[in-house]
Amino acid sequence: MLGFRLSEEQESFRVAVRSFAEKELAPRVEELEAAERFPKDLFRQLGTLGYLGVGYPEEYGGSGGDMVMRCLLIEELARVNCGVAAALLAHVGLGCIPIFRFGTEEQKRRYLVPAVKGEKLGSFGLSEPNSGSDAASIRSTADRRGDHYVINGTKMFITNGNIADYCLVAAYTDRTRRGSGISMFIVDTDTPGFSVSRKLRKTGHHTSETAALTFEDMKVPASALLGGVEGGFKQVTGTLEGGRITHAARSVGVSQAALEAAVKYAKEREQFGQPIVKFQAIKFKLARMAMEVETARTTMWRAAWLFDQGYAMREAAMAKLFASEVAQRVTWEAVQVFGGYGYITEFPVERFWRDARLMTITEGTTEIQLTIIARELGL
Repeated sequence: MLGFRLSEEQESFRVAVRSFAEKELAPRVEELEAAERFPKDLFRQLGTLGYLGVGYPEEYGGSGGDMVMRCLLIEELARVNCGVAAALLAHVGLGCIPIFRFGTEEQKRRYLVPAVKGEKLGSFGLSEPNSGSDAASIRSTADRRGDHYVINGTKMFITNGNIADYCLVAAYTDRTRRGSGISMFIVDTDTPGFSVSRKLRKTGHHTSETAALTFEDMKVPASALLGGVEGGFKQVTGTLEGGRITHAARSVGVSQAALEAAVKYAKEREQFGQPIVKFQAIKFKLARMAMEVETARTTMWRAAWLFDQGYAMREAAMAKLFASEVAQRVTWEAVQVFGGYGYITEFPVERFWRDARLMTITEGTTEIQLTIIARELGL
C-alpha cells in the first residue's frame, strides 16, 4: 500500500477480481443460493487465474502479493456473494496459511501447491459440539502408535467440511497440557475413519457448505503432523489471527454491497413526490453507512499490512470486531431504506442482512475479540 491508497498492483487486482465476480459469479448467485451449493468450477477458475495464490510465493505456485490483496479478493467476492467468499476465506486463509507458515517442505509441496492452483480445496477443523470460543477445551485426540497416529473425535461448523479434499484437524496429543498439548494434522478426507456426519443448514451463507465431521479410529501417518512437531497450539492461534483479518474483509464486502443497493434504491424510490434520497432522514442514514464502511475498510487494511510485518493480534481482533458490527448495522439500515421490499427475497438486501448476522459469531465472537483486545492492552 502507498500510504492509505492501494498500489497500482493492488488496484489492478481489485478491478480484475470485481470483474470476475460480476461476470462469472453474479449471474449464478440465485441458483447457487437455492441449491445451497458452493461452485467448485469457479473455485478452479480462480486457481487457474492465480487469484487463490495471492499472498503466497511463486515457489509454491503462488502469485506473490500480500495480505492486503488477499483481503481484496475476499471483499470483492463478498460484495457479490458472502457464502462463496466464506468458503474461499476458509480455503486461502484457514486451509492454507498454517501449511505455509508451519508446514514441512513436503507438506507444502503436497497440499499448498495444489491448493493455490485450485486443484485441492481445504478446510480447518477446530470447533467441536462442546468447544467453540474455548478452543483449548476440544476433546478430539490423536494417539501416537509407532509411525502413525490414531485420531478420534468430532468437529462442528466446519466450512467446506463436506466438500474439501483435505482438512487441518486440531487434536490433543497430550491431554495433560491444556491448550499447549493440542497438535495440528493435515488429513486427506478420503482417509478411512473420516466421515461427514451431516451437512448443516443455515440461516444465511447458503453457498458456503458447512458440516459436522466425525473421526473414528482414523489412522494417519506421522508425516501428517503439521510441521512434524507436537504441541502446535501457536499454529492454531497464528492461523486465527490471519483468518480474522480476511473475515473483516468479508464483512466489508457485504456492507459495501448493502450500501450500494440502498443508495441506488433511494435514488429510484419516490414518495411524497420526490426520490426518498432527498429526505434528510434517508440522506443522513446513507452518509453514516458510507462512513462506517470506509472506516471498517481502513481498519482492515491496516491489520492486513501489520500481519505482513509479522504481528497483528490486537489489530486483527479490532478489525474483525469493528467490521462485523458495521456489517450488522449497515445491512439492517439497508433493509430499512427498502422498507417492505427489503423484507422479501425479490431484493438482495434481505440476503445481505441474513448473511451479515453470522459475522459477529464466527472466527471468534464479539466477546472473544474484546477479550483479546483487553489482553493486548495488558488488562
